[in-house]
Amino acid sequence: MTNNIKALLATTALFFSTQALANNGCAFDEKQEGFIATCSEEKQEVILTGEVQAQTLVTELDDFTQGYKSYQVDEAAIAPLKSLKAPTEIVVIIGTWCPDCHRETPRFIRIMEAANNPNIKVTYIGVDRKKQDPEGLAAKYDFTRIPTFIVKQDGKEIGRIVERPETSLEVDLAKILD
Repeated sequence: MTNNIKALLATTALFFSTQALANNGCAFDEKQEGFIATCSEEKQEVILTGEVQAQTLVTELDDFTQGYKSYQVDEAAIAPLKSLKAPTEIVVIIGTWCPDCHRETPRFIRIMEAANNPNIKVTYIGVDRKKQDPEGLAAKYDFTRIPTFIVKQDGKEIGRIVERPETSLEVDLAKILD
């Protein structure tokens, strides 16, 4: 590496480190424009862990809200969910930081609302990037990828959808509950 490149890299590193100290940890000037974000433009990641309410996801987290508002439920495909008589529990393990969860979880919430079946109980468990939560709720389930939708009846797992459905959430859930 030439000395000019080394000097440029050292100067850039020094600039950003001194800016971070001068601005209480924010390495960007408030009014700076261009390819470098300002502090106000930096995206703050929200990681919810433990039991999470569906309403919290779709009202307080933009990545979930957008998918929730735009998803159209396949009403014909959820007929079996609407008519389900057996008590059913669905455990959904998600990461509020996970792009697949941003896509699938809002869809699932819309599907459950449309099914409107009191025989289906849903529990959402948020995990951190290490796929853990403080209460150890997710540790009770054998999972490696998220989201994971675990469908149970009579306390026993009868099926699951991992990361993304094969056809759609509606169709895959109906197959599991068939």
